[in-house]
Amino acid sequence: MQIISTIAALRECLKQERAIAFVPTMGNLHEGHLNLMRQAREHGGCVVASIFVNPLQFGPNEDFDQYPRTLIADCAKLQGLADVVFAPAVNEMYPVQQTLFIELPPLANELCGAARPGHFRGMATVVLKLLNIVQPQVALFGKKDYQQLHLVRQLVAQLNLPLCIVGGETVRAADGLALSSRNQYLTEAERGEAVFLSQTLQGMRQAILQGARNFELLQQQAVQALAIRGWAVDYVSVRNQSDLRPADCESDELVILAAARLGRTRLLDNVEVGLGG
Repeated sequence: MQIISTIAALRECLKQERAIAFVPTMGNLHEGHLNLMRQAREHGGCVVASIFVNPLQFGPNEDFDQYPRTLIADCAKLQGLADVVFAPAVNEMYPVQQTLFIELPPLANELCGAARPGHFRGMATVVLKLLNIVQPQVALFGKKDYQQLHLVRQLVAQLNLPLCIVGGETVRAADGLALSSRNQYLTEAERGEAVFLSQTLQGMRQAILQGARNFELLQQQAVQALAIRGWAVDYVSVRNQSDLRPADCESDELVILAAARLGRTRLLDNVEVGLGG
């Protein structure tokens, strides 16, 4: 496994490769990332992972400086899974101030975008840069960040990028908590409570499967249930899988998305609901 820190060296390394599968990450890897790496091997002869904490997708009061950076441990976990690890410095990815950005659709200002202004603009910028640098045939993103995955798919489709985007299923702890690099911020008590988010979404899923169609009421009940237990809820929303527009009673392929803070830790989760015959 090669560890490369410059764009020029990476391009030289990959110039003869014709089947590249790419997994972009911000490091602090967990089993969810490693599952994507295993899936990547099924799609490409050369598997590339990137480790880069992207400053453009962090707001001024967010955890960019505190975000865990564990490159040595991450590379140890990637042994046998990745052929190349691209770990650039910030000034390698942004040698000058970034002043050009993609104009994203209105969805980028909803859900997580409403709570984190500019987040998806920064995400889309670095993803486009990384795809241009690595030039993979396949890139893999986890479904836990469902809105991000949807926007990346739109980015690739609308800009005619020559690659396929693959979504990896969310990997969960034994109790159902979605794995996340931010879970390590949870105290012991918070970790015990954190599973209530996924339990809430599963309860909504069961209600919908049993015929509930008042999605607004389901959302309000979920927010109230979380708030009573001390969660600060950004949103709980039932959307269409295809376009992430709010679902209506005619929708049959749904996703329930949620983001909420427990203490100082912001947790994301979602669950798909298929009503088709």
